[in-house]
Amino acid sequence: MESNLYRAPPQVRGMTLLDKEAFAQTVTVPALRVPTRFLNKVMKSLKKSTIQRPGVPRVVQDNEESPDFRLVLLDPHRVSSLSSFTEDEAEALRSFDVCQELQHYELRLTYNNLKSEEVLEAVLPQGQDVTSAFSRVGHIAHMNLRDHQLPYRNLIGRVIMDKNPGVTCVVNKTNVIDSTYRNFKMEVLAGEENMVAKVKENGMTYEFDFSRVYWNPRLSTEHQRVVELVKSGDTVFDVFAGVGPFAIPAARLGATVFANDLNPESYRWLQHNSRVNKVEGKVKTFNLDGRAFIRGPLKQELLGLLKGKGATHVVMNLPALALEFLDAYRGLLHQEAPCDDNLPTVHCYGFSKDDNPERDMMERASLTLGFPLEDRCSVHFVRNVAPNKDMMCVSFTLPKDVLFGQHEEQTESSEEPTPKRQKCKTAEES
Repeated sequence: MESNLYRAPPQVRGMTLLDKEAFAQTVTVPALRVPTRFLNKVMKSLKKSTIQRPGVPRVVQDNEESPDFRLVLLDPHRVSSLSSFTEDEAEALRSFDVCQELQHYELRLTYNNLKSEEVLEAVLPQGQDVTSAFSRVGHIAHMNLRDHQLPYRNLIGRVIMDKNPGVTCVVNKTNVIDSTYRNFKMEVLAGEENMVAKVKENGMTYEFDFSRVYWNPRLSTEHQRVVELVKSGDTVFDVFAGVGPFAIPAARLGATVFANDLNPESYRWLQHNSRVNKVEGKVKTFNLDGRAFIRGPLKQELLGLLKGKGATHVVMNLPALALEFLDAYRGLLHQEAPCDDNLPTVHCYGFSKDDNPERDMMERASLTLGFPLEDRCSVHFVRNVAPNKDMMCVSFTLPKDVLFGQHEEQTESSEEPTPKRQKCKTAEES
């Protein structure tokens, strides 16, 4: 059998409006005539050799329409003759009294029997990249189409929605994330224009308007890794909390959480998700610039926490900029008597294009913090966000010399978002 047996007809090449009927074709596949009484046993023995196509039955009516026999359809890429069967398969066929002769069955394939990548490979120009990859956020499929795919974007959206049960909206990012609030403009390619998504992550439920807040389903493992460091009775400060993927599970574990986000929409959904997950009593929410949060609520609570027993964690998940906020800790408690006990642990995220991203993160954090962190921090690889660009997390105990040092405090005006700070994550970073 030809290797192109399952490819869609050539006339669909260049199609921009989806015509499902144009994908229909009839192909010939091998089959075995199997006694009905042995059908289940034969199917079990040949499970690696039977046809595997979306919506295509593996057992059909015998050509002679005999109630005593059925045809078992085979994968033509695995079976072209009787010699294609393994010794175990051949022995099973003999023991179940299966006729040692391949039948030929005319199988009609339609659009419904093709996979999304097969449809798109057939439609898009030859020689150009074809992707059917997307991020799933509740009922929303989020794509990052390239320029050569844009003329086909509505067809691509329709195919993705058709081939993925539960997806009722397909969107494409239309620009980089360059606003203060880490959201981006999106174009609806197919389906309903309902941007309010509901997702589950690590046992928590989150609801939010995907078009107005930041959410990345690829970070669930990292959220869980950091939250597992938190114990009941600890305190967590989430400087760039978003809709709560660090804050809410930490509160569920019994931590007291102070969660902040500058985006009013993220702040609103953070409060909503705290209620949905029944932790509103453990999560105190703020709608401040990150620097103002550090020098305000965090500073106000920290001195008392240093004298307590529970650990303190500070999460700074704004990888495009978080390292620049580390100078906010300089001299934060310079008017207080220094102490060595129970100093907070900071988990700060950043992007690195360096050949040695661990050292790069350590050196940049040290520079902004004004204190050498070599041999005093750990750097964790989170994920690759683009070729030669990694997302990393540097974790360290906030040095006493930084926290209580005689550093000049920044003025209130410097806590306001600056044009530099307003540029957040790019398309590749989400």
